[in-house]
Amino acid sequence: MEGQSDVVLFGMWASPFCIRVELALKLKGIPYQYVEEDLQNKSDLLLQYNPVHKKVPVLVHKGKPVAESIVILEYIDECWSNTPRLLPDDPHERSKVRFWADFYDHKLMTGRSPIITLKGKEQEKAMEDFSEVLSVFEEGIARDFPQRSPFFNGETLGFVDIMVASNSYSFRAFSEVAGVTFDEEKHSAFFKWVHALQDCHLIKEALPPHDKVVAKFRKMFLSPKA
Repeated sequence: MEGQSDVVLFGMWASPFCIRVELALKLKGIPYQYVEEDLQNKSDLLLQYNPVHKKVPVLVHKGKPVAESIVILEYIDECWSNTPRLLPDDPHERSKVRFWADFYDHKLMTGRSPIITLKGKEQEKAMEDFSEVLSVFEEGIARDFPQRSPFFNGETLGFVDIMVASNSYSFRAFSEVAGVTFDEEKHSAFFKWVHALQDCHLIKEALPPHDKVVAKFRKMFLSPKA
């Protein structure tokens, strides 16, 4: 890429995985060039930089690609070790952060998706299952990080904050498209956290418009497949 900066992020506006990388870069104050990808017509550069998964996000640092959002977040924290740090220095604390970040990705983000395509009793059961998993996450975070207030680094975002923040915009849109309501009273600890994240200026700037997200969800999940 002619005129390419030292740091280039290949992403897609609606992807929480890409948003989390943008948040980390902005939090660290790292200048970067952003390249929006059309995932229906992937660029040759994206395929060159991520030949295994062929998806975003991909961070290119001085011509060297790094793929997969969690790997990218850790790379950013190690490469730009200035504060604020995303991960704690203590190995055991760091292991707990990694555990719950992985749990959030694989149990809550992916576990929620089927709800939007289900109806009736099946949807109700899927919502109950999601609520149970969310309770496990809430309880685990409260137990392992009792000093979190309101974020992992006090007033500054940490690794898991970024994971949750990058996906926080979608709960309202998801509810609207799926016709479901998340029990914010039952899961008050989680949703209080989500609302605090959404009030953060850095996150407000990074999250996509609600109407665009709703339209994207309707197209992704409810449009007839050819």
